[in-house]
Amino acid sequence: MATMVTIPEKTHPGPSRWWAVVHWNLSRALIVTRREVIDMFRDWRIIAPIILLTIIFPFIANWGAGRMVSWVTQYGAEVVGERLIPFLLMVVGFFPISFSLIIALESFVGEKERHSLEPLLSSPLTNLQLYIGKTLSSTMPPFLGSLLGITVYLVGVYFNVGWIPPFTLLVQVILLTIVHALVMVSGAVVISTQATSVRAANLLASFIIIPMSFLIQAEALIMFWAQYNVLWWLLLGMVLVNVVLVRMGTRIFNREHLLGREIDELNLIASLRRWWKLTLARRRPEDQRRSALRWYRDEVLAAVWRMRGGVLVAAAGMLASYFIGVRYADIFRIPPEAFVVDDWYTRFASLLVDAGLHGLQGVLLVLYQNVRVLFLASAFGVFTFGVLTVLILMLPIALVGYLTSQMAVAGMNPALLVAALLPHSVIEIPAAIIAGAAAIRLGASVIAPPPGKTVGEGWLTALADATRVWWCLVLPLLLIAAVVEVFLTPTVLLWIAGG
Repeated sequence: MATMVTIPEKTHPGPSRWWAVVHWNLSRALIVTRREVIDMFRDWRIIAPIILLTIIFPFIANWGAGRMVSWVTQYGAEVVGERLIPFLLMVVGFFPISFSLIIALESFVGEKERHSLEPLLSSPLTNLQLYIGKTLSSTMPPFLGSLLGITVYLVGVYFNVGWIPPFTLLVQVILLTIVHALVMVSGAVVISTQATSVRAANLLASFIIIPMSFLIQAEALIMFWAQYNVLWWLLLGMVLVNVVLVRMGTRIFNREHLLGREIDELNLIASLRRWWKLTLARRRPEDQRRSALRWYRDEVLAAVWRMRGGVLVAAAGMLASYFIGVRYADIFRIPPEAFVVDDWYTRFASLLVDAGLHGLQGVLLVLYQNVRVLFLASAFGVFTFGVLTVLILMLPIALVGYLTSQMAVAGMNPALLVAALLPHSVIEIPAAIIAGAAAIRLGASVIAPPPGKTVGEGWLTALADATRVWWCLVLPLLLIAAVVEVFLTPTVLLWIAGG
C-alpha cells in the first residue's frame, strides 16, 4: 500500500525570481521523492537485491582483479591487469544502478495497477514536479548502493594489490554512474507514462537496455586503451541525451491520458491510411483545385521550410566536419610518396571500368549507393533524434577536408580532388542536407510534438512531410547528381589533370 502524503498548498513565487522558482519546484518534487523512497525501503524485494549486489559483487570483482593481475604478471603483461581494475570499478558502480531502471519502469504504470495513481495525479503538483520527484526517487537508492559498492571495491583492491585510482578517474566513474542512472531513469519514466501495464513497460525496456549495453562496451574499450579524456566527451553527450529525454518526458506527459487509457491499442492499417492521406496532401473536394506546380510549392517546398531548423543543424555539422578533417590532417600525416601516381590517366580509366561507373549501369549504381546511405542515415536518425544522421553526413565531408590538406602538403594540386567531387557534390550535398533535416524533424517530433497533437499524430505528420520531400525532391536531385557523376565528373577531372 502506497504511503499517502499531503501536498501543502504553496503560492507560486512568480517568474521574476528564477532561483525561487527552482527551489519551489524542487521542494514540491521532493515530497513525491520522499513518499517513493519510504515505500521502497519497506519493500524487501527491492532493497535486498541492491544490498546483495552492493556487498557481494565488489568482493567478487576484487577477487577477480587480484587473480587477473597475478596471472598476467607471470607473462609480463602487467598493463592488462592495470587496465582491468578501472574497468571493474565502473562495472561495480553500474550493477546497483541497473535497479533504477526496474524501479522507474513501474513508477507510473505500476501505481496505476495498484490503484494508487489517482490521488497522486489529482494533487496540486505540476507535471514537471511529478516528473522530477519520480526521477529522483528512482535514482537515489540505487545510486547510494552504487557508491557503497565502489567504496567496498576500492578498499578491497587497495589491500589486495595496492591500487589507488587517480582522482580524475574516480570523478569520471562517479559522474558516469550518475549519468547512467539519470539516462536510464529518464527513458524508463517516459516508457512508464506511455505503457498501460508493467509487462508492456518491461518489454519496451529493451529500447533502453540495448543502447546502454553498447555504451558500456564503448566505455570498456576506452578504458582498456586508457584514453580517459574521451570519457569527458562521453559524459557531455550523455548529459545532452538526458536533457532530451527529460524534455520529451515533460512534453508528452498527460494526466488524463495516463488515467483514461486501459489497454495499448495499435492499429497499423489505420495508421498507414492516415500516413498515406497526409502524404498525398489532397484538399477537400469543395476546396479550390490546385495545379501540380502549386501543389509542389505548397506541400513539398513548404515542407522543406518547416524543416529549416534541421537544415541549419545538418549544414552546420557538415561545414564543421570539413575543418575537423583539416585539423586531424595535421595530427595523422600520410607519407607524401603515397600520393605519387604514375600513368594517371590509364589508372583512372581502368578504375572507372572496374567499378562499372559508365553508362546507365554506372548511373544506377551511384544512385543506389547514395539512396542506400541516406536512407540508412535517416533510419538511424529516427531512433537517435537525428544525432546519427548528422554524424553519418559529416563523415565524407571530414574525409574531404583530411585528403585536401594531405594533398596540399604532398605538393599535389588539391584542385584534382575538388574536380573529382565538386560537379556532382553541388547537387548531392543539398539532397543530403534535406534528407538529414527530414530525419532530424522525425526525431524532434517525438521529443516535442506539435501543440494539440499526440506523439503519434506529430510523428505521422513529420513522416508524411519526409516522404513527400524524399520522392519529390531528394530522389530527383540524387538522380541528377548520379548522371553528372558518371558523365561529367570524369571529363572535368581528366581535363584538370591534363592541364
